[in-house]
Amino acid sequence: MTASTEPCRELRIARVFDAPRERVFEVWTRPEHQVHWMGPKDFTVSACEIDFREGGSYRTCIVEPTGIEYWMRGEYREIVVPEKLVFSFAWEEEGERGVENVVTLQFFDEGGKTRFEFLQTPFQSVAERDGHNGGWTQCFDRLAAYLETCMITAHADEKS
Repeated sequence: MTASTEPCRELRIARVFDAPRERVFEVWTRPEHQVHWMGPKDFTVSACEIDFREGGSYRTCIVEPTGIEYWMRGEYREIVVPEKLVFSFAWEEEGERGVENVVTLQFFDEGGKTRFEFLQTPFQSVAERDGHNGGWTQCFDRLAAYLETCMITAHADEKS
């Protein structure tokens, strides 16, 4: 088996979020939203900069409860509102750029809910892929909870 066909080289996650596709897409594109859900459980976001346009970049710092910081960065390669986002992803490690991979997000309207498909590739090892799987899964749990809060707020605003 060649390296390019090894199953460890990609991570796929699918979820359904109980929110409209436009809302789910929006919370991926604005720092004032990402600070509430980006990162695994119990992490916080200490910095989030987004230049949301094709060719634009992002840079975010997530912080463990122990205070250890993890910086991620990338560039937006493709934006199709509200259907698709493609961006590069890399961890910054002690001033050096980490190994870069590509994340593709697809958002499908399912009658007021959103079917979300996530693909990240390539990984250097199964351990690296599995670490990202755990982190992203917790992140998407936080995203679901945040979207629920957003939807409650949106409904309250509509009634005012």
